Amino acid sequence: MGTTQLETVPEPKYWHLRTVLSEALDSEFSVGEILPNERELAARFGVARATLRQALEQLELEGRLQRRRGVGTTVAPPRVGVAVGSQQHVWPGAVGDAWQPVDCTAAVPPTAVADFLETGRDEQVHTVRRSRVTHGQPVAAELLYIPASSVPDLSAIDAPSGAARARAVLRELQRLDMESQDRAVELGSARADDAKELDRLPGAPVLVVTTRFFAEGRTAAVSVATYRADTCRLTFGDFGGVEIHHDPERRAS
Repeated sequence: MGTTQLETVPEPKYWHLRTVLSEALDSEFSVGEILPNERELAARFGVARATLRQALEQLELEGRLQRRRGVGTTVAPPRVGVAVGSQQHVWPGAVGDAWQPVDCTAAVPPTAVADFLETGRDEQVHTVRRSRVTHGQPVAAELLYIPASSVPDLSAIDAPSGAARARAVLRELQRLDMESQDRAVELGSARADDAKELDRLPGAPVLVVTTRFFAEGRTAAVSVATYRADTCRLTFGDFGGVEIHHDPERRAS
């Protein structure tokens, strides 16, 4: 079987347009400025609107553009720096945790989470919702799934719902001795509820960070955190921690 020579593969039309648009963003637009509508842009660059949309979606994925409800497509600000993990294993809600608890309910988790927790697929678990804001803008939303077996003394706490209940669950969780944790990162699309909380449109690119916390020889909790892909850049350090760094050399536009 022969091999394809990369130099003979033509550059996709949308990718060439993405390069042209990127240069235009650098020279003609400033942060927060609204781009012309798709019809005007397609006419200016002599391309079909489908090609234009592909190029715009790629630039949004790269963090160059943002689609905002009721506004349109704007030039994105520089990515902000947010620490996602550290080399030390700590429970959510520990001292120094930047996440803010929003609510806590009892709900059946997604099937994949139930499998991690080894709970019945119809069994409800404590579902803590938390949010994260950096430099005044929402950057991440989290759902933290905790089975009743991880917080057995919670029944004595008089906080039926809301942020107070969430904090109580997290305090009880910290009574366990954490043995280890693991983390996986994947690219996804914002669901309607995440998009609303992150001020994005449904389907916008996001980074999904799934963390499993282990104690007493089992998975004691699972965190599914959704980060705005247009805001965050993940890097992996020497100690296996995941961090999001601001790139000072990157041009704002």
